[in-house]
Amino acid sequence: MSRLATSFVLGYHGCDKDIAEKAVLEGADILQSDRDYDWLGPGAYFWESDPHRAHEWAHWKKERGDYKNPAVIGAVIDLRHCLDLTNRKDVKLLRSAHDSFINVQKQTDFPILENKNPGSSENGDRVLRFLDCAVFRHLHTMAEKDPDFSSYDTVRGMFVEGDPVFSGSGIFEKSHIQIAVRNTKCIKGIFFPPNLE
Repeated sequence: MSRLATSFVLGYHGCDKDIAEKAVLEGADILQSDRDYDWLGPGAYFWESDPHRAHEWAHWKKERGDYKNPAVIGAVIDLRHCLDLTNRKDVKLLRSAHDSFINVQKQTDFPILENKNPGSSENGDRVLRFLDCAVFRHLHTMAEKDPDFSSYDTVRGMFVEGDPVFSGSGIFEKSHIQIAVRNTKCIKGIFFPPNLE
């Protein structure tokens, strides 16, 4: 990650109230997501600078029956060694990891995964990111095997989501930056954000 910008950001995580209270009041680790369709690969997920988006997401999870009492926690995150997909150099690295992943899949006769739309996704977005997640996992494996390279602590990406803000706009109402924290030592402090109702 370029050090031309500060490496500390505020991130917000939607979760169930029990998990939020254990994290903030008892110091429990924030749950790491490790599903095969995670957008940025494995990690604890945060919306950068947007507690309201985390709040919307937590309430959406309640509507689905996943959460009983939706909540949001904030975190001070040190991005440290960050794979920052708003940076062209890191996007180029991800493209190289994709090419390597495809070659490995073809050589081993394993299937090439695809991102998919679950059918309930607004605007037909392929929110089940099986291919993306597999490429991130492949990239992390390559980095861990290279003695001259440090593993990534965080992954940061911009996602375009939702409907256009107005007719003809290239700006979309739910676009956001997400951070997947792979190294929990990057979380320097957690708190309950005020005034989310």
